[in-house]
Amino acid sequence: MSNASATPIPTSTPNAPSTPNAPTPPGAPSASALPNGGRPRPDGRRASVLVSGAGIAGTALAYWLERYGFHVTVVERAPSLRGGGQAVDIRGNALQVVERMGLLEEVRARRTGLRGMSLVDSDGRELSRTTEWTVSGGPVGGPDVEILRDELAELVAGAAGPGIEYRFGDSIDTLVQYRDGVQVRFRSGTERSFDLVVGADGLHSNTRRLVFGPEDDYLHAIDSYIAGWSVPNHLGLDRWEIVHEPGGRAEWSCLVMTARGNTELRVFVGFRSDEPLDRMLPRDRVEQRRLIAERCAHLGWEVPHFLRGMWETDAFHYDVVAQIRMDRWSNDRVALLGDAGYCCSPFTGQGTSVALTAAYVLAGELHAADGDHRTAFPAYERRLRDHVTANQAILELTAPRYGGDAAPAPRADGGQPGAEGVPGFDAPGPEMEAAFRAATLFDLPDY
Repeated sequence: MSNASATPIPTSTPNAPSTPNAPTPPGAPSASALPNGGRPRPDGRRASVLVSGAGIAGTALAYWLERYGFHVTVVERAPSLRGGGQAVDIRGNALQVVERMGLLEEVRARRTGLRGMSLVDSDGRELSRTTEWTVSGGPVGGPDVEILRDELAELVAGAAGPGIEYRFGDSIDTLVQYRDGVQVRFRSGTERSFDLVVGADGLHSNTRRLVFGPEDDYLHAIDSYIAGWSVPNHLGLDRWEIVHEPGGRAEWSCLVMTARGNTELRVFVGFRSDEPLDRMLPRDRVEQRRLIAERCAHLGWEVPHFLRGMWETDAFHYDVVAQIRMDRWSNDRVALLGDAGYCCSPFTGQGTSVALTAAYVLAGELHAADGDHRTAFPAYERRLRDHVTANQAILELTAPRYGGDAAPAPRADGGQPGAEGVPGFDAPGPEMEAAFRAATLFDLPDY
């Protein structure tokens, strides 16, 4: 297909009736020889899907689509799989998805294995500690798996079949939906057509902007910001997490945790600001680091050392804490997946589990519908909408704990809130545990 010969239709215009039972051209593989999703089109080729974003959602979707027989291309703006990032949690039905991918044992072998956490003051004095839970991963020794985001992404991408095409260092520049496909121009200048496009390109999704409109229409920020980076483990910590809040105030905080066999520390700083979003999120990475250095200059303990290390690593990430809320996740032949369509926010601890579950469901519905997006995309949303809503609702409970819209509630006995005396970081209470249970109870279908 080329722009000269194809006739575009508006993205909101329904497709013309398809002919899924058209005769197979001579020489093409028979329909019975392929999984439903890979059933040849009338022209003899497999249905093609472009996935924008090589994060956990995108690579998981690529894994399942390739397994079902689709021709999959993944485009990623970064030059390779992105390194760094926070520890993420896999729980509930997402553990089932990982098991069905054959990755559960490898994922468990890579878990952070944290033994507990401490709270320290500005001079580094330990105020309290617990071996029952951690801020980043919840209960110690529980069934959930806490793993570094980049390590999980490597495992998922490595498990995918050899037929997946990756285009690193590139991104979608324009896309136009036609009656029979989507014409995509990449930033590199290459033009290609695909049957379907899935935007799995994160909170600030380029695909969402191109197809659904401005980010401001969907992004709901809570005036909190998080930055993370890696430094050597000069503290000699052993599978441990440390939290520093100046004066027990949740407006600023620093969390460090061991990673990669105790060889490094993942450093995370968070703070609140009601300044305009465009001022707080400069595009330039140097400006982002300068902003972090200025905002956190007053923090004590080891934070000055961590800030110096921030300038020496490429594993750096900074963003606003926010959710994406949309009335629909698809527009004709384009669908959104994970943070691009329904970011839960880091404060829910559920983003990765939702992404893994959603990738499995989206690919499964396309497989069950023989690649017909008009059936698959609405079914994908029907199955997941309540699950996503329950996960996003967790933010109402967790935001006040971690510097969100409200201050931490005082304890009934008049003391400081906290587990084993840790102010500002309550162990999960009955309400939050109920919310997590509701969010993880999902009837995972078989496809």
